[in-house]
Amino acid sequence: MKVAYIQALGGASGDMLIASMLDAGLKKSELESLILDLGLTGISLQVTSTQRGGISGIHLDVKLDSDSKIPRRWQDFVRIVEASALSPRVKSQSLEVFRLIGQAEAAVHGVEPEHVHLHELGTLDTLVDVVGVIFGLETLRLEKVFCSALPTGSGTLKSQHGLLPVPAPATAAILRATDAPSYPPPSTLPATGEMLTPTGAAILGTIADFSSPVIQISSIGYGLGTRNPDAYPNALCLTIGELRDINANSDLLILETNIDDSTGEVLGYVQERLFDLGAKDVWYTPIQMKKNRPAVLMSALVSSEMKDDAVRLILNETSTLGIRVRSVERIEADRRIEEFQSSLGIVNVKIKVLNGKDITVSPEYEDCKKIALKKSLPLIKVLDIVSFEASDQIL
Repeated sequence: MKVAYIQALGGASGDMLIASMLDAGLKKSELESLILDLGLTGISLQVTSTQRGGISGIHLDVKLDSDSKIPRRWQDFVRIVEASALSPRVKSQSLEVFRLIGQAEAAVHGVEPEHVHLHELGTLDTLVDVVGVIFGLETLRLEKVFCSALPTGSGTLKSQHGLLPVPAPATAAILRATDAPSYPPPSTLPATGEMLTPTGAAILGTIADFSSPVIQISSIGYGLGTRNPDAYPNALCLTIGELRDINANSDLLILETNIDDSTGEVLGYVQERLFDLGAKDVWYTPIQMKKNRPAVLMSALVSSEMKDDAVRLILNETSTLGIRVRSVERIEADRRIEEFQSSLGIVNVKIKVLNGKDITVSPEYEDCKKIALKKSLPLIKVLDIVSFEASDQIL
């Protein structure tokens, strides 16, 4: 599957997103054809190769003549898109973005969506930004988009409504409506101004999965913003590649504690209880504690949902007074269990899958143990026979 990962290094806006696609292989002529397909006039695209900080990339400026600068309502954008000959995917996702912008503005100003005036967002460059991004994804044949958390910026910005806080109220409303993760810049930086525009937030909040994929990179593009501050690079990075058939599970925690006064029986019991609760793994590591006492480091890999139950069990069943907790990410290959008819009998085998291809086969221990006892064979011989036969037939 061909996918994209967007890293909002120093902000995100519609024109930065399109610029990153231009840097990654989208053609300017394709965007110009899109503008004609939308029936728009008085619009030109200025594409410039330049730098922001130490990053080289593309800056896009959507230029409008005086007639094109007349503010429109979001419903006008909807009608233009619906009347076009664009693909169903481009139409539906573009309309979803415009409705989100309209609803956010309505919530901010306390009016019904049909009465919203977009002001700065009402000129045709907003239409080009939104439809251009969705069109670019389709043209580059990107089936899915992943994205980092979004930097909001800090300080204030000037608008037709006067001075506004950053993030702008419309941007904040869109982040809330889409559950898109965001973060302010470090307090040690001077006020950055707006880093995330309402259009950028609406586009990414609609199309993106805010998680980190494992991909094999084929191309990279950098979209540059208008400003060039000293404190950070006003740039966005688009990475394109094939999605690897590996799942990254970031909803995991490691619970750790040092124990120097529990018996092996107690530790074994606690391990069994943790597995019964649903722990992914539990292990003990020999360590040396104060006063040269030998001890063990208990480690348990658990989901965040079972953290409280696991912590309660460890505190109740061991002598420890404290538990360290840290988040981890585990990358998991796909796998499936199948029944395999071996020459010794039926055995469940675990098949590991990578990039849609079966790569290893492992017989289940308990099934092989039963066969070994029933047939009076060494367990290692049963494992070898089943592994060989299953690998030969399945792989």
